[in-house]
Amino acid sequence: MDNSRKRVVITGMGIANPLGDTLDAFYDNLIAGKSAITHWKCVDTEGIYSKVGGDLSEYDWKSKVKALRELMPPENHTKLRKMAKKAPFSTRLSMLCAIDAYLNADLFGKVDASRQTVIVGGHNLNKHYQNNNAIRFADEPDYIDSLASLLSLDSDHAGSVGEVLGINGAIYTMGGACASGNIALRNAVDEVRYHDYDVAVVVGATLEYAPMDLHAMCLMGAISFQSFNDEPTKASRPYDTAREGFVPSHGTAALTVESLDHALARGARIHAEILGVTAGSDGSHLPTPSAEGQHRTMTRLLKTTNVQPEEIDFVCAHATSTPLGDLTELRAIKETFGSHAKNLKINAPKSMLGHTCWSAPTVETVAAVLQMQRGWLHPSINIENLEPEVDLDICAGKAVKHEVRTVLKNSFGFGNINCCALLRRYEG
Repeated sequence: MDNSRKRVVITGMGIANPLGDTLDAFYDNLIAGKSAITHWKCVDTEGIYSKVGGDLSEYDWKSKVKALRELMPPENHTKLRKMAKKAPFSTRLSMLCAIDAYLNADLFGKVDASRQTVIVGGHNLNKHYQNNNAIRFADEPDYIDSLASLLSLDSDHAGSVGEVLGINGAIYTMGGACASGNIALRNAVDEVRYHDYDVAVVVGATLEYAPMDLHAMCLMGAISFQSFNDEPTKASRPYDTAREGFVPSHGTAALTVESLDHALARGARIHAEILGVTAGSDGSHLPTPSAEGQHRTMTRLLKTTNVQPEEIDFVCAHATSTPLGDLTELRAIKETFGSHAKNLKINAPKSMLGHTCWSAPTVETVAAVLQMQRGWLHPSINIENLEPEVDLDICAGKAVKHEVRTVLKNSFGFGNINCCALLRRYEG
């Protein structure tokens, strides 16, 4: 068999962000146009410029653990109880979302442990945990977490997910800044197609911001910190003339990925088919997006999947609410799709979610699949004065009923890392 032609599908999804930790709650809040942005609670903002973000630090993880344990085999839920108690904030969310996706796919006890793999998208993940331990160390070295040398590592995310799910195949992390989730999905497709794995669990992990990270992004001019401190829900505003930078946010999502044959053989529900994921770069480490590089990546994706531009119905945009980034992406879309660009529906999940950074492609893929399944696209909110150059349909201000067969999910990361995914409604 030509493995490059092996069809690959999504069979499970899990989500945790300030808009919801169930698929239904997440979708309903997106369609309602609800903002996830509040004032930061996880950090003391008195000495830093960043005041607002999508804060999940008060998430009731204990209730979530209790609910999940009732649905898991005993040997797995015992591990979850012990591991969740000790895990840092971000690692804990990775485990909980992965379990949600695994349950959604009905995978417990269904697949050989050695024929499954875990891929975590993200890097430098536990920054706040590390910062708190550094502060304790400066005061009294023996007061730091005794497991800090292990739990501060990105690899602990993959190891923890693998242990709590009982997976013995390959486990690893993939770093690609704000494209990390799609980079991880790309590798999941490869693991299923070329490395003889039946199931790949993809986790877009939460970046746990430390105060220094937030302040440094303000000094660089990357994030919103001047105009909306008194109205945080208005801070993230892709395509609006008053946009001034992205709004950082917590968020985790997980996907289970399988070959179509394997999914059908076990009678799995199929959420969507992954036609392909393609990555590229611009040859520059600076955070200056390039329409040429984004166009090149989208064009390569269409070519390698043998999909015509006219087949795309919907673009789930990267759209971070930065003055340059929003227009760069739209210019690349117009160059890629030509006259068909006018027929596309485009929306900006970050207008409500804020920018979940490393996990954004995975979080927003869940959003895109839910919209494709249910036939309604969420609004792009906070567009009070549309940027004059924006002349495509960006679903401004209201949900739109729209049948979607094929969706393009864009992700573009610092370092000019471009990675785009193409998903299709499963039709047999």
